[in-house]
Amino acid sequence: MSGNYLEFDFQIEPLQPASEILIAELGYLGFESFVENEDGVTAYIPVEEYEDDLLTNVHILQSEEVKITYEQKEIERINWNEEWEKNFTPILVDDICSVRAPFHPKPEVEFDIVIEPKMSFGTGHHATTHMVIQHILKNDWEGKRVLDMGCGTGVLAILAAMKGAKRIDAIDIDNWCYLNTLENVAKNECDHIQVEEGGAELLNESRSYDMILANINRNILLRDLPEYIQCLNENGSIFLSGFYSEDLPVIQKTCEKLDLKFVEHLERSNWVAAKFSR
Repeated sequence: MSGNYLEFDFQIEPLQPASEILIAELGYLGFESFVENEDGVTAYIPVEEYEDDLLTNVHILQSEEVKITYEQKEIERINWNEEWEKNFTPILVDDICSVRAPFHPKPEVEFDIVIEPKMSFGTGHHATTHMVIQHILKNDWEGKRVLDMGCGTGVLAILAAMKGAKRIDAIDIDNWCYLNTLENVAKNECDHIQVEEGGAELLNESRSYDMILANINRNILLRDLPEYIQCLNENGSIFLSGFYSEDLPVIQKTCEKLDLKFVEHLERSNWVAAKFSR
């Protein structure tokens, strides 16, 4: 494997809501990172994950109501910072939480998260991360023990810490994400976040959490939910995202079998972030 990425620069007219729909469809097909700009979206996928006919599965590219053109090129992974800094814009969630890079000015908001630009999923631009941030903002995290599974950049763990969680484990199977989360945890002075590299095999009955965050994808969630739930305390809550609205029934059914109660869900560009409680 080369470790390189393919960069797709999509020009979109009209921009919205086509931009969000395109991001949602590309994310479902394995694209890992997205940068929104004035003309469209730049999307990135590992070279080894891309197949020549992959984009034929993107329905909005065939839409007669939207004009989308694109160019593609291969970039080295180590060049991501340069690409990111050229395009990355800060985001604002519900007017109280910002996610920005160090080179952006500090905004006047209650929660200001600084993310060092790297090739890690979870900047807040993707609909799933945005919605889980919304869930965190409207729930009580004071004194809670938290697991952020598939932490990406660590943005969700960092926000939970800012909301008063007392101890947080942030876990990701990707070394790049693990290292980026370590960097971002330090940058946001969240010393009580423990960052680990690995997957669900790290979880065991000796661990216990009041809140679990898992923004991964449908298949991994369905496979690993039993491991997550064995660590969830009574009256605890789990927030799941990374799947489409049509996948919600099977997610609900699996959670019900694990004695979880569906509480609510958010939907954005056909992506879902759902809350379940024990």
